[in-house]
Amino acid sequence: MLFERIESKGLAQYSYIIGDRSVAVVIDPRRDSDVYIELALAQGMQITDIVETHRHEDFVVGSPELAARTGARAWHADAQLPYKYGQAVADGQVWEIGWFTLRAIHTPGHTEGSMSYVLYEPGDAPWLSFTGDVLFTGEVGRVDFLGMDRAPAMAGHLYDSIFGKLLPLGDGVVVCPGHGYGSACGSTIADRPLSTLGLERALNPRLQVSGREAFIAEVARKLPKPQYFEKMETWNLQGPPDLGTLPAPKSLPPTMFVDAMREAVVIDTRDMFSFAGGHIPDALSLSLDNLPSYIGWYVPPDTPLLLVMDDNDPMPAVRYLVRQGYDDIVGCLAGGMFAWSMAGLPLATTPLVRPADLSSHPHSWILDVRNPEDFVAGALPGAVNISHKYLAERLDEVPSDRPICTYCAAGPRSMAAASALQRAGHASVSVLLGGINRWAAEGLPVKN
Repeated sequence: MLFERIESKGLAQYSYIIGDRSVAVVIDPRRDSDVYIELALAQGMQITDIVETHRHEDFVVGSPELAARTGARAWHADAQLPYKYGQAVADGQVWEIGWFTLRAIHTPGHTEGSMSYVLYEPGDAPWLSFTGDVLFTGEVGRVDFLGMDRAPAMAGHLYDSIFGKLLPLGDGVVVCPGHGYGSACGSTIADRPLSTLGLERALNPRLQVSGREAFIAEVARKLPKPQYFEKMETWNLQGPPDLGTLPAPKSLPPTMFVDAMREAVVIDTRDMFSFAGGHIPDALSLSLDNLPSYIGWYVPPDTPLLLVMDDNDPMPAVRYLVRQGYDDIVGCLAGGMFAWSMAGLPLATTPLVRPADLSSHPHSWILDVRNPEDFVAGALPGAVNISHKYLAERLDEVPSDRPICTYCAAGPRSMAAASALQRAGHASVSVLLGGINRWAAEGLPVKN
């Protein structure tokens, strides 16, 4: 039997391929779909069907392209929406996968037409539950996409789906969610790679409620929404442009890179320390590991992009970007920052401030870019909280006549925020070295 979970790192998006005998089915595929084809071929299987749990908001779904490449049938959930590809899944629909059976269960709440899929062993014993964005480890799906006026009703549907349809499958049934720790589709998803319905019943804080009304009060809340989500809503109904092979950005020498900067945003994917020591003026610091989770907060969709890397291989960044619909990648800097420096072009820096220095010279306007709940739990004295997720829309709240020092838990978010402030014209911006973690470790005061 074939069972693989494919993680799109940074996005924390999970897709799955399951197969038996000569038949394989893919659940919620990503856009760069070679991985599914290779896994099926290695097992001598044909991908016959592709099923989706819901209309996705956070990544470009790969169903249309994978179907075109394999001849598989594409099945979408949310049948009430005007899809331009595939067929609608019906509640109770069944797929035979060798000795196993996959059955669709209508589980509304995250969206109106959300579908979960349960894999049954021979003898009709449920084994795996593919819960999409209905149930995660330590969290449940967000219910605010249709607006806060409908959020309580959607939360009620979510309660009915989880408590009335999923949990009764049995405590031993394995949970295969659509996302893991770090996803924007749930605020407190646990860093627990494996779980069961029984574990979620016992450990998931959202399920420790006294009843339906208490669940609704807990879950019907508004969560941050990256800028590119609306583009995904459109693409994942009509089918995205055919990706084919990953686009290969042009390798631009520094002089050509400068010309391209007139129309494009520079994304520096190096680590925060390299960026701090010297970077292209107005570049955004979105390190490669954090690029998928940060890009949507800082760059509008359809923005032309230029890349700066540690090495000369732009493809890891390209792969991350196209999964979120950032297809307009104009080029990358040939030779990296060494070539830029050798060409005598201007460099900007972002100073790193040691906690002791900031404590003894508190002249800066201190900006905490963590989430509000982290700020409430403990912050630097005198700090102001604007989550880096909201910085683009709240730039007018940051004073332009004072030095700014940003901080987060350890550093990457604060460097990304600092680069955005520099790009917006703030002349004196620094970053607290090691963030609040190092500040507290050095015994400096934390305000609760």
